[in-house]
Amino acid sequence: MSKADTEKKIQQVLMIPLRRCGSHALRLRLNFISGFYSPYPLHICDMMPLLPLYRDLADDTNYFQLVADVLGLQSVSLVKWPGVSFEANEFFERIKNRPRSIHAIVNEILKEAASVHKAQVVMDKSLDSIRYWPELMKADPEMLFLNVVRDPRAQVSSMNRAIIYEFDSLLNSQIWVRAFEAAESLKKAHPERVLSIRYEDFIQNEEITLKKVCAFLKLKFVPEMMDISRSEEAQVISKQSALWESNVLAPVKANIDKFKKTLTEAEIECIETVTAPFMKIYGYEPLTKAGFKVDAASLKEAREQSDEKKKLAWAALKKAKPQDYILRKKRADYIEMCRLNLIKKEG
Repeated sequence: MSKADTEKKIQQVLMIPLRRCGSHALRLRLNFISGFYSPYPLHICDMMPLLPLYRDLADDTNYFQLVADVLGLQSVSLVKWPGVSFEANEFFERIKNRPRSIHAIVNEILKEAASVHKAQVVMDKSLDSIRYWPELMKADPEMLFLNVVRDPRAQVSSMNRAIIYEFDSLLNSQIWVRAFEAAESLKKAHPERVLSIRYEDFIQNEEITLKKVCAFLKLKFVPEMMDISRSEEAQVISKQSALWESNVLAPVKANIDKFKKTLTEAEIECIETVTAPFMKIYGYEPLTKAGFKVDAASLKEAREQSDEKKKLAWAALKKAKPQDYILRKKRADYIEMCRLNLIKKEG
């Protein structure tokens, strides 16, 4: 069988629409299935602001630069992909005559990883890429989407403590809504390509939820998924970052309402006000009258407080988890280096 024939059999899946939804818990469990592979995500969305600087991708030099930079992003990933490595020239020659886009590059990287792991289904956990779903569907019209929904109050509470987002409930609620607006537009355009599951349902009954996902992806459910302590990757990443410490443990049902202790009543009302339409769609009952006033003054205050808290969070991470800090800083520095190199090239 030729490599091209093998690639045609690889089904691509994107998990959507936003991180801090329990996505690692699902990814790590699904990786127990033979024929399925989901590596630590590239989060290509972090490079999307740079895309205009590459200019016309029909130009081989420009496209090769993008290829080299995206492959470099994979090399500075917080979690390495076992057994997968790329050589830029060979990779470019393989894809240069196909339709060109950053998504086509990422798709090829994922297919290569799937081939190495003998998988017929490969899932990208770069949830925030939902905002680019029209381009993703253009790059792969057969792509499937696993829409993982979490109570916005719980998810925003988690986002508030994550250095990858903001440190304010109002700002993170707005991020949450933008992601779910994109997911809803995808669902309306391609309902047959999207499976929506609620994280709370997964916590209540892992087996039922995992079987539903397996059926959607045409995979065989394996009981081993129910014992996450057997996952070597879960053991490794739980020690790498404070964001992943719980991934080696079974979900705790009591944590469904943990946000009631971590958020103030004003924050809960703020989140319920901003996310109200989607709470109704996905069956989350409000606890307040959802009458929080969102105006220029509240947004300005939220931005100032979040920026200050983020500076403190980076300093705290550097002190408490120096290895996590170094790896995250290394990745951020790499993306900034790519940006500066492109600006220098233009000049």
